[in-house]
Amino acid sequence: MKIVVNGEKIDVKGTTLAAVLEELGHGGAKVATAVNEDFVPAALRETTELDAGDRVEIVAPRQGG
Repeated sequence: MKIVVNGEKIDVKGTTLAAVLEELGHGGAKVATAVNEDFVPAALRETTELDAGDRVEIVAPRQGG
């Protein structure tokens, strides 16, 4: 299925946000996620279904000042 991740169109096999995160190498990472501009808490990623064309944002925390 084709979705947009951080502005880039990609093809993924996963159908849930958790599965796509795992597929993209972010499975165990501490990241913030949003689908179609709506924040998705980590506890809801397993049950958040994705559809073709959805826009997913994955943001990793950064240190600095």
